[in-house]
Amino acid sequence: MPERPGGAQTRLRARVPAGNLWKTRVGIPKPEDRVELVDGEVVEMAPIGSRHHACVMRLDELLRTHGTEEYLVSVQEPVRLSEINELQPDVALLKRREDFYSEAPPAPEDVLLVVEVSDTTPAYDRNVKLPLYARSGIPEVWIVDVESQRVEIYSDPQSGSYNTVRRYGTRDTLHSATVPEISLRAGEIFGR
Repeated sequence: MPERPGGAQTRLRARVPAGNLWKTRVGIPKPEDRVELVDGEVVEMAPIGSRHHACVMRLDELLRTHGTEEYLVSVQEPVRLSEINELQPDVALLKRREDFYSEAPPAPEDVLLVVEVSDTTPAYDRNVKLPLYARSGIPEVWIVDVESQRVEIYSDPQSGSYNTVRRYGTRDTLHSATVPEISLRAGEIFGR
């Protein structure tokens, strides 16, 4: 199995378009199979470790606590960026919809903020996933680097990259550029 930058691995099972049935078409029968569609390739995601899991749970609680009724918090659910890209961010803040996205995964215009928790895959998240989010026009992406206990906030996407990058340590307060109600201390994400 070829290795991607940052330790994420991929196995090309088929080149398929995004859609409600792409996983079934390539023989991924179980919901617990952690895969994404990246440029038409089925990419097996890195396993979730306990530090990663704890950060995601803390983020879920923090974003619900600091948030408003204006958005939904989606945890490890797909976002369809294009016909050939369907990623599964650790956390996504979505515009509230009455149907709770029951008919199809959220599209880029539905996404306010994406969070990728990077325990073993920071290079992959920065070099592969971040440009896909930027090209799709996702307004803000947080990369939570578990090892260094730092949070990077990327905003203002233009021409396939983010024009603004802010970096925070555990004592710093994070402020979302897209969702002004969100303000939290970075250390809270890491349990500090």
